[in-house]
Amino acid sequence: MSERPHAVFAMTAANVPLVFPPEVLARLRESVEIDDGLVAEDFTDPRVRQALARTEILVTGWGCPRLDAAALDAVPKLRAVLHSAGSVKGFATAEVWRRGIAVSSAAVANALPVAEYTLAMILLAGKDLLTARERLRGTRAHPGWGVVPGIGNLGRRVGVIGASRIGRRVLELLRPFDLRPALADPYVDAARAAELGVPLLELDDLLRTSDIVTIHAPETPETHHLVGRRELALMPDGATLINTARGGLVDHDALIAELRTGRVNAVLDVTDPEPLPADSPLYDLPNAFVTPHLAGSQGNELARLGATVAEEAARLGAGERPAYPVEWAALEREA
Repeated sequence: MSERPHAVFAMTAANVPLVFPPEVLARLRESVEIDDGLVAEDFTDPRVRQALARTEILVTGWGCPRLDAAALDAVPKLRAVLHSAGSVKGFATAEVWRRGIAVSSAAVANALPVAEYTLAMILLAGKDLLTARERLRGTRAHPGWGVVPGIGNLGRRVGVIGASRIGRRVLELLRPFDLRPALADPYVDAARAAELGVPLLELDDLLRTSDIVTIHAPETPETHHLVGRRELALMPDGATLINTARGGLVDHDALIAELRTGRVNAVLDVTDPEPLPADSPLYDLPNAFVTPHLAGSQGNELARLGATVAEEAARLGAGERPAYPVEWAALEREA
């Protein structure tokens, strides 16, 4: 690449100042020549196409147009795609890798707040805060000062489904606590699980023995409705299911039926469909805690994504490989 290669933002224009605030944009400009006033939301725009003709790096984000053969033909000098968000599945096609273009993602940075959200919900679920709040709201009366049996985080089993970036980070965050984490992942062997410091269980065994189950698997045809009616029935009474991955990993009809029995609880930051229709029972069930896809990077956390891209651009400028590459062969098993 030439010194300070030409780069173009390809994302929703309104997100550029959020992901690349002034200090982060300045760091990015140490490595690339980029105009934050020109954002490619449409690759057919004549002004955009003129800039793309000399572009070596695309800085992508949410809202990036599809990078198919026709789009890539308009960027003949393209050498790298640096994605300032998580998954590239929504816009990157096999043609990108076929042309030898390097792809990097800030998924590792986006994993941090998701894992933090998950940790918070695990600890709250262990204290039964989510349902206790609803009971208190319903009775409007203090239950008394006695010891509450059946709650607490000492020795509670936490089952993690998927050793993804987020799943591994959750396991790291759980280490200081007196919890008993376990892992289910068909792509992980016992030796790797031992490196992560957790026992490796089959999914059914993990569901049967966990007080709290948190999902961090990718959404693929194989994982669609990974947790359905049969799987939910395996969970112990009073168990909590947390999903911050993708809504389609859980059969919502089966989940709603199980929640209506009052036997289990659910924390859902992602749903199927997303957003939920206004008449969804999940809004009203007292043992369902639903948030509007907040676990990922929000607010000031977005700058961490931009900073990751600035670091990757600096590595490219120094002739190094990206630290967070996305490989086509592995993409199917990633979120």
